[in-house]
Amino acid sequence: MITPTAPFPAPGAVAAPAGLTVAIDIGGTKIAGALVHPDGTMTATTRRPTPRGVDADAVMAAVGEVVADLADSPLWPSAVRCGIGSAGPVDTSRGTVSPVNIGAWRAFPVQERVAAELAARGAELPTVLAGDGVAMTAAEHWLGAARGHANALCMVVSTGVGGGLILNNRLHPGPTGNAGHIGHISVAFDGAGEPCACGGRGCVESIASGTAIARWALAQGWTPAPGGEGSGNGRTPAAARNPSRTGDATAAGVAAAAAAGDPIALAAFDRAGRALAAAIAATATLVETDIAVIGGGVAAAGDTLFTPIRTHLADYARLSFVQELRVVPAALGTDAGLIGAAAAAAMLLPHTPSA
Repeated sequence: MITPTAPFPAPGAVAAPAGLTVAIDIGGTKIAGALVHPDGTMTATTRRPTPRGVDADAVMAAVGEVVADLADSPLWPSAVRCGIGSAGPVDTSRGTVSPVNIGAWRAFPVQERVAAELAARGAELPTVLAGDGVAMTAAEHWLGAARGHANALCMVVSTGVGGGLILNNRLHPGPTGNAGHIGHISVAFDGAGEPCACGGRGCVESIASGTAIARWALAQGWTPAPGGEGSGNGRTPAAARNPSRTGDATAAGVAAAAAAGDPIALAAFDRAGRALAAAIAATATLVETDIAVIGGGVAAAGDTLFTPIRTHLADYARLSFVQELRVVPAALGTDAGLIGAAAAAAMLLPHTPSA
């Protein structure tokens, strides 16, 4: 994790109170927890796999186990607030979540249920719910790549595409916690866009998510090469082959093929980069952000993704006040969920007296 060098949270944002934050990060594969200190370091980190094929209460039981682990820490009495970051959709006005990848939870009152778990362990704490894109934004503004920027767009490009906004040094989640959800901006017109899971057509997510990149490449004839990275058509140099990627038909496999020069794989990432550039430029033009921070599994492709984004951005960001817009990788990696849950709680709650 990046070593903090500034007060919590980011410069110019809401001043954070002293004391520990209970941070909970809920995703489709894992539920994690930590006690986050005012300097961003984490104590008593714990995790459970997200249960599958069970009912809503069984998923919540795993969250309860994470809370119980944190409550066993001798530092538990010092906790003064709780932040929950969750996969979405979320509705922070109601404290509910309906994660696409947690089928048992639909309009599930996670904020109320977590508060009850905390109270049962002697910690009646003010609690904040944030979507995972908003939490990642809070984390990157506090300690990551958006630090020091008063206006920023932060994005997660993975199985889906989400995001959040910093405006005038403040986290801007919107009334239901979904402001900055850039994945569902439409960037295709004239009926040419693919249908999106949200019901729209031509959304960024339907073009630039990891799932969409792999689906499009496969539809164009790309196949992962048996015994190595890249396509199955013999274009991948032997030196680029890696048995650990045998038959990888995911976006990671497409990225490896693109790095080896496969034209279909390169076109898949160029298409994704163009969609992301169009949405980033539109957002920057609307609210004058000066940096876009991109994290998530697809961002691990590095220049394979970032080069086409930056190339196409020059075509879309034409007005003088967005021409200096920068696109950079996220800095906090897998720590962003827990750090972001804590940062969102500190940014969105009023001053909380220390314990």
